[in-house]
Amino acid sequence: MPAPYVIRGSVSLPEAELMWRFSRSSGPGGQHVNTSDSRVELRFDLARTEALPPVWKERALERLAGKLVDGVVTVRASEHRSQWRNRETAAVRLASLLAEATAPPPRPRRPTRIPRGLNERRLREKKQRSDVKRGRTGRGWT
Repeated sequence: MPAPYVIRGSVSLPEAELMWRFSRSSGPGGQHVNTSDSRVELRFDLARTEALPPVWKERALERLAGKLVDGVVTVRASEHRSQWRNRETAAVRLASLLAEATAPPPRPRRPTRIPRGLNERRLREKKQRSDVKRGRTGRGWT
């Protein structure tokens, strides 16, 4: 890989903790499609990593609980014909997945009230519209 894949800030994916596996990919290919291992499976042991701050690690384990198998997150890539490009895609995908999972929670929403004048005006306009539509009926014309 040409450069470390940054998760956020100065934290990046450690090359030593990434486990790569290659296999034959379905999809487009040339004459050597049956002999080349272009599909990439990238595994990262989230439960045992020391690369993430403890708070981020906790947050990621909680948010990715459905995608983890024994604390390991797995990303697959097989879009490209080249193993190298699939490696790039898988690493970027893993970095963005971890960035999203370790992001701080959003601020809690402050409940707001609709101003009374606004509500009254809305109801008044609804009543006027209702009267206009009621006036279109042919009843009462004798």
